[in-house]
Amino acid sequence: MGQHSAIWQSYVDNNIVGTGHFDKAAILSYDFSGVEASSPGFTVSQQEINGLASLFTKPDDAFANGFTIAGEKFLAIKADTRSLYGKKGKTGVIVVRASSCTIVAHHPENVQTTNAATIIEQLVDYINQPR
Repeated sequence: MGQHSAIWQSYVDNNIVGTGHFDKAAILSYDFSGVEASSPGFTVSQQEINGLASLFTKPDDAFANGFTIAGEKFLAIKADTRSLYGKKGKTGVIVVRASSCTIVAHHPENVQTTNAATIIEQLVDYINQPR
């Protein structure tokens, strides 16, 4: 694990799962070539990553077909060139592209998707700020 991956792992542990709003998360590389960091047991396959990458180019496909993350199929409730929000029953997933990565965060039944989305959108805004 390189230094960059260690930084992303701290984001997963502290800034995402550590908020108490998410039960698992992953950070994908900026070019969708793989997973930089993830919570234990949250495995996002390269095929799923490729699918997400294509949905950011053609968001309407997310509404038509949904999308799969870590083997779970989600119904799209928001899809555009920055963000994908999905629901499966009362659980949900928020996927947001930043300039240097893509964040995938899964929330349990007791968290509202809108609240979960606000946390991830704000984190991406922070990551996107020029340093």
